[in-house]
Amino acid sequence: MQRKAIALLSGGLDSTLAVKVLLEQGIAVEALNFTSPFCTCTGKNAGCKSEAVRVAEEFKIPIKVMNKGADYLEIIRNPKHGYGKGMNPCIDCRIYLLQRAKEYMKESGADFVITGEVLGQRPMSQRRDTLRIIERESGLEGLLLRPLSAKHFPPTIPEQQGWVDRDKLLSISGRSRKEQFELAEELDVKNYPCPAGGCLLTELSFVGKIRDVFDHSDQLNLRDFRMLKLGRHFRIGRRTKVVMGRNEAENELLERAIQAGEAALRWKDGKSPLAAVMGESSPELLERAAQILLRYTKAEPGAAATIAVTCDGAETEFDTTNALDEAAVEALRL
Repeated sequence: MQRKAIALLSGGLDSTLAVKVLLEQGIAVEALNFTSPFCTCTGKNAGCKSEAVRVAEEFKIPIKVMNKGADYLEIIRNPKHGYGKGMNPCIDCRIYLLQRAKEYMKESGADFVITGEVLGQRPMSQRRDTLRIIERESGLEGLLLRPLSAKHFPPTIPEQQGWVDRDKLLSISGRSRKEQFELAEELDVKNYPCPAGGCLLTELSFVGKIRDVFDHSDQLNLRDFRMLKLGRHFRIGRRTKVVMGRNEAENELLERAIQAGEAALRWKDGKSPLAAVMGESSPELLERAAQILLRYTKAEPGAAATIAVTCDGAETEFDTTNALDEAAVEALRL
C-alpha cells in the first residue's frame, strides 16, 4: 500500500527538496501552498503561489492553494508566542499552517505531513524547543516529518512503521545552505528562485504600516493588508487613509482595489497620480487628500487646482489649492 504525505510547499528550496526526498522513496505527495499578503520571496506579480505551482507541475504532484484568512490576521494582531524582530509571529504562523494541513490530511486520506524546516536555520521558529511546541500545538505529534533534519529528532510514526526509510533522510542543521545546494545538485532540482523566502512582517520598515491598519480598523480584511505593498500611504482620519500611486501600474492596481463608497482623486489640470481615499469620507477629508495629491504633481505651491473625484462610478469635481508644504505631507505619511 502506497503511503501519502501532505507537504507544505512554498516553492522555495527547502520545501522543494523535502518533497523530492519523499518522492524518491515512492511516497505519494500532495502539496499545500498558502497565499499571504506578506510574501516577498518572489516578484510582485508572481508570488510564492506561482513558484509552488511550478514545482508541483514539474514533480507531477497535485497541489491545493489556500488563503490565509481573517483568522490569520487575528493571529498577527495577538500572537500567543510573540513576535520576532518585526511583527512576525513565526511560531504561531507555523502552528496555524500545520493545523490546517492536519485538517486537509484527514480530508484527503493522507497519512502524515512533511515540511522543509531545518533545525537551527531560523532563529525563532526552527530552534529545537520551538519545533517541539509547533508539533505539539498543531496536533501532529508523531505525524510531522521534517526530511531535511529528520536524523536530529526521534523517529516519527512514518519512520517507525517503515513507510519512510530513515536512512535515506537527512541531518541538515544550521543557517548555511551549502548542504541544500549539494542535495539539489544530487537530486537534479533546478530553478529554485527563493532559497530563503521572505515575509514583509519581518521588515522593520513595514511594521508601522501594519500597526496602523490594526489600530484604525473596526474589522480586519485581507484587502487592506494587500494594499500595503502599493504606493505611498497617508493617515488623514481615524477611519480614513490615502494611498498614492507611484507609477501608472500602481495607479491601475489602486483603482481596481477601491471598494464601494471609496473615492479616486486626480488633478485635472495636468499629469497626476491616482490618490485612493479608503475608508470613511467627507468633504474635509477629500480636500485634505487632494492637497496631499497635489504635492506629487507639478501644481505650483499656493495655486488653485481642480480635482476630479470618482466614487461608485459617478464623477464630480471640486476646487482647492496646493496648500500643504512638504513637512506637512510627511507628517501624515506612514
